[in-house]
Amino acid sequence: MKRAILLILDSVGIGAAPDAADYGDAGANTLVHTAEAVGGLHLNCLQRMGLGNIPALITPGLSIKGVPPAENPLASYGAMREVSKGKDTTTGHWEMAGLELTEGFRLFHEENKEKNENPSFPPELINAFEAETGRKVIGNKAASGTVIIEELGPRQMKTGAWIVYTSADSVFQIAAHEDIIPLAELYRGCEIARKLGDRYRIGRIIARPYIGKPGNFQRTANRRDYSFPIPEPTILEYLTATDIKVTAVGKIEDIFNRRGITRSFHTADNSASQLKLNELTMQSTDGLIIANLIDFDMLYGHRRDASGYAKALEATDVFLETFIAGLDGNSLLIITADHGNDPTFRGTDHTREYVPLLVYQPAETGRPPSFVPRRYALGTSEGSAKIPGDLPRGASLGIRNGFYDVAQSLAAWFGIAPLSRGQNFLSL
Repeated sequence: MKRAILLILDSVGIGAAPDAADYGDAGANTLVHTAEAVGGLHLNCLQRMGLGNIPALITPGLSIKGVPPAENPLASYGAMREVSKGKDTTTGHWEMAGLELTEGFRLFHEENKEKNENPSFPPELINAFEAETGRKVIGNKAASGTVIIEELGPRQMKTGAWIVYTSADSVFQIAAHEDIIPLAELYRGCEIARKLGDRYRIGRIIARPYIGKPGNFQRTANRRDYSFPIPEPTILEYLTATDIKVTAVGKIEDIFNRRGITRSFHTADNSASQLKLNELTMQSTDGLIIANLIDFDMLYGHRRDASGYAKALEATDVFLETFIAGLDGNSLLIITADHGNDPTFRGTDHTREYVPLLVYQPAETGRPPSFVPRRYALGTSEGSAKIPGDLPRGASLGIRNGFYDVAQSLAAWFGIAPLSRGQNFLSL
């Protein structure tokens, strides 16, 4: 039984990318700045795996406060630079799965800044959405989700209108009180918005249900994302086409429009996702398990809460300590991120950053910390991986030019034909 776990720490960047200035993100560094803001991070497992070895690959001498380089890291380590245009969830995940977006998604808040206007979306889109859903729209501006619900929630409860807003990402977000607009109708509204939004290259339509009374509104766990149509097959579809299972955890099924996914567990937060990952490994689930841990981005990055971000990192580190102990020599664990979201940076937007890369495989016998990582090489024309021998500890994977190296490496791990983009870092 062979399996790989791709664990995506949503927004956990590790330093401004070379083109960060083009996105207004020069100087951003999610991990380093979060550590500085709280006086140092306590990440025992990630430190031993080699997380602290990564910053110096990007900027010599740079370090994460509280997470020093490991002399003998338990995992191979590196950093990845995104080549697609954008810094959003969809772009990052799709590139990791083997795609490259040369044309970014449309950002409506930027267009409005240039025109010195408030509304987000063009009248023809809003008019069509109102006509097809039978409800009016209020809002139609760039805003924080929690703020706009407090502002317009009472009005929605009286009128039954949709609250529509955007952000610095390419998103058409629809907030609706669950007692006023039932979830089924909200999801239908999102499907209509998805159909209408394709011509505008809107990256995601997001359902944002909430409950409560004025002054005490709360968003619920019933969020759903509806992504732009995927332009070509991903590693997920190549795997399932060869009868290799793909199990999705978190919002993965939404990001990939349910394509190439054998089964999905739509969890709402880090804790639920981590619990499901533990269950799946205990059940000896084979194939690819791909999971997104959303709290870093959703709860702390956008809200510029460095303390909360740090606590979420430390809680995940505790989870990893026990999680990796349950893996055997037939398991491959890849830990990375989809973009940055520096909680100490200006604004509330994602940040264009390198992302960390940790690649871990236990020895066939033994458990951490006695882990001895293995060297892999692309062995045959069919792409099957051979194991020529053990390495003493993890190796440096350097700077990877393209998130799609993850997809290429997964193709090699599972022995399917190489993809058209990326390099197999398991061969290092």
